[in-house]
Formats: sequence, structure tokens, C-alpha cells
Amino acid sequence: MRLAARLWVLGALVPSAALLVAVLVAGRFLEDQLEGALDQALLSQAAIESVSLFDGPGGAPHLHLQDSPLGAQVRAFAPSGALHGPSGELLVRSPEDHVPEGAPATLRPGPPGAPPSLEVRRTGSGERLRVLTVTVRSAGGDPHALQMTASLAQVDASVAAFREVGLVVVAVLAAALLALQTFMARRLSLRVNRLAGHMAALREGDLEAPPPRDEGQDEIGDLSRVVAAATDRLRAARTEQERLIAEAAHELRTPLTLVRTTIDLALRRRRTPEELEQALGVARDEVDRLATLSSRLLDLASARRGHWDRSPGDVAQVAREAAEAARADAELRGVLVHLDAPAAAPASFDRDGLRQALDNLLANAVRHSPRGGTVTVTVARATGADGLPLVRISVRDEGPGIPPELRDRIFEPFARGEGVSGAAGLGLAIVRDVLRGHGGRAYVAETAPGATVILELPSGAAPA
Repeated sequence: MRLAARLWVLGALVPSAALLVAVLVAGRFLEDQLEGALDQALLSQAAIESVSLFDGPGGAPHLHLQDSPLGAQVRAFAPSGALHGPSGELLVRSPEDHVPEGAPATLRPGPPGAPPSLEVRRTGSGERLRVLTVTVRSAGGDPHALQMTASLAQVDASVAAFREVGLVVVAVLAAALLALQTFMARRLSLRVNRLAGHMAALREGDLEAPPPRDEGQDEIGDLSRVVAAATDRLRAARTEQERLIAEAAHELRTPLTLVRTTIDLALRRRRTPEELEQALGVARDEVDRLATLSSRLLDLASARRGHWDRSPGDVAQVAREAAEAARADAELRGVLVHLDAPAAAPASFDRDGLRQALDNLLANAVRHSPRGGTVTVTVARATGADGLPLVRISVRDEGPGIPPELRDRIFEPFARGEGVSGAAGLGLAIVRDVLRGHGGRAYVAETAPGATVILELPSGAAPA
């Protein structure tokens, strides 16, 4: 069912039907209550009449209604009465000139102890009459039949007026609900259709279409804002992907071009074995460069997938292993690697992923440290700004440092920085993505000289 139809049915038709049923049920309840009140009035009047029917002069029977000085004023709505003798003959009627339609000429009293009888009689004109028949006894013990008759016309008129007013109110409310739901259906359909159109454009790969603006403070407004944020992230991700592809193509083209040029020069004329060996060496170096770049691209793709097998471990131990592995390359460059770590720094992490991040970070720091410089690796347990425990790893080199304007961009793939410690191609991008995948972060701290990159990893243990 479409949204508009659902709003019409659930927001207008169903409430209107419920109101209609409520009016009909209430009308029936009102009718029962009014008839019950009339029955009580007839029984009360019959009780009053029965105790003094035979207290007239000489014990002659009489009805008090005919003796009332207000008889003329209450005749329009007061009940009429009739008293029949033991043989059913009519003894007295009040008012004397009023015979209810359908009233019997004779009415025999019921058996001793018979309960009062109530019935509804309908006249030829359709008017309903409420008839009460009671058996009473005279002072001599003779049974008599007392019959009280009241018109239900006023009850019927009141119930009919109630139902008429109720139906008018239901009709007005139904029209108002239908108009309101039509307005709401059109408005909601427009908002939802905008979202659906935008999502269809995203499905077709069109990320340039601006997301619909929706200032509503309801669930649809929240969804619109989430979709807009997701669109912006998708657009940024595609832009970054396109830039990464372009940069990777550029990085791959350079060694490929050099390999091809070397081979072309080697094939242009006959070469000596020494010249061929030199050309092959150059080509081999460029192939190694291509393999390294391809491996780094695969590492970056793996880091961005974020499938980490986390388990409890010791960050300090991983840092010691990474520092020890980096010392071989550092010694060739005349650089010292120093580690300052506690006995243990427990956390939950993917060991291979964290080791890869530390290897990339240390390789970058060693490569940009001057001969005779020192790369310092520090591991410490700390508390984050949110009060949660974390493990902080800092790697500091003594290279040219990173200018403030490049400290965020340096973690992007193939980031360039003239003469700075962060010109690391894909290494720092992998570091950032590994830390993000673990719920941590990587950033550059304010230090001079050199550069200090800090990794913060959530820890399950309180800081020492």
C-alpha cells in the first residue's frame, strides 16, 4: 500500500469509522438509560398509586393523577393510568378523556405475587408506548390490575437528536481528517520521493546530485541528514579513490617507463656483456620498485577493508619486535633506534596489522633521519580525552620535520611534502587506516627538531 493510501486509511477512514461506531454505541446506551429512567419513574408512580388506590370516600378506588392540581400542566409528558377490577372491568382511568391507543377494554389481574410487567407497544402512527402492568389488592384482598402507560416519543426524539448531532460531528471530523491526511500524505510523499530519487541516483553511480535538503525534525528529516552525510562521504571517498588511482598510475608509470627505456637502449645496438648487465641491473631495480609499490597498494586496500582479528596482547612486545627489525636498515644508514617501553602495555588489537603500521612508521622515520641521528620509540599507558584507557606509541625522528599545514594531509596516499619527514607515499596512509580500523587514531605532535608521529590505541586496562 502506498504511503498516501495508508495515511488516508489509517489516519482518516479508520478513525472516522471508529467515531461512527462510537456514536451509534453511545446512542444505544443513551436510549437504554433514558428508557431505564422512564421505567423507574413508572414503577415509582405505580408504587405511589398502589398504596392509596382505595382510600377514597367509601373505599371507592381512585387514581391520584386525576386529583392533582397540576394535571393539566403535566399531561403532555405524565403517564396515564387505568385500574381494572378483579373481573377485568375498567374501574377508573386518568385522564378520563385519554385512552392510549391499543389499550385493552378489559384487563384481568395476574396471579398473586406476580412481578410487574413492562412492555413496549407501538401505535399505528409509529409512536412507542411504555406500558407497566401491576397487580394490586384492595383492602378486602381482591386483586386489581393497575396499568401505567407513558409515551417514549421524547426519549426517541432525544436519541434521534443525539445521533443526528453525532453523525454531523463525525462527518465534519472525517472531512477534516481526510483533508489533513491528504496534506500530510502529499508532504510526506514529496519528502520520501526526493529521498528515493536521490538514492536511485546513488545506485546509478551519480554522486554529484545534491542530496535533498529537509529541515524536518522527524525521522524522515533525520534520515535525510544521514543520507546527505553519507553522500558527502561517498563523494569524498570516490574523489580520494580517483586521486589514489591517478597517483598510483603516475607512480607506476615512472618505473615502467624507465624499464622500457633501458630495454630499448639495450636493444638499439649490440651491447657488451658488461653493458647488458648494467641495463638489467637498472631494470631489476625498477621492477623491485614496482613490486614494493604494488605490495604497498595491497596493504592499503587491506587496511581499508578493516577486517581485523583482534585479541588481547602486549603492545610493548610488538613495539620491541618492530624496533629490533628496523635496526638492520637503521645501521646501514647510520641511525640509532632507541626504544622506551614499559614491561607490558595490554590492549586488544590485530597483531599483524599493528606490526605493519609500526614497520611503516619506523621505516619512514629511519629514511628521513640524518646520519648519526636517533629514532626514539616510546610506548606508554595513558587516558584519553573521553576518560577511557589507551596505549600511546610515539615515534620521533631528527629529520626536517613536518610543517603544521601538512600535518593532516601527510596521512593521505602519495602525500607530497618538499623536504619533510612525512613524504612517505603510502606508508603513513596505511598507518592511519590501521589505527582507524582499531578505533584509534594517528596524528603528528608538536615537536622540534624532527617529527613525532603518535599512535593511540584503545586499551582494556586502566593506565598505570
